[in-house]
Amino acid sequence: MTQRVLSNLIIGGVVIGLLSLSITVFGQEAGEKVSEKLHPNLAAAQQLVESAIGKLTEAQKVNDYDMSGHAAHAKELLKQAYDEIKQAALAVNAHK
Repeated sequence: MTQRVLSNLIIGGVVIGLLSLSITVFGQEAGEKVSEKLHPNLAAAQQLVESAIGKLTEAQKVNDYDMSGHAAHAKELLKQAYDEIKQAALAVNAHK
């Protein structure tokens, strides 16, 4: 095997692992999704956050994860935003 093929296999394995982790995180948060029926705008905001995290992951892949940790930090902030959106929905529910 050439060095390039081996390198691509390793990168592919890392990508698959990270995608699995991301799916697991969102899978655990499935109960944390905002109801589209009760809060369509908040649910749409959560979907946009999920999309943004996916785009950041794609950008990391394209750039061989060499982004000085900024993309990873952005993803952490987006995960916080996702949780805050859920909290906003719960706050509205509590006041109804």
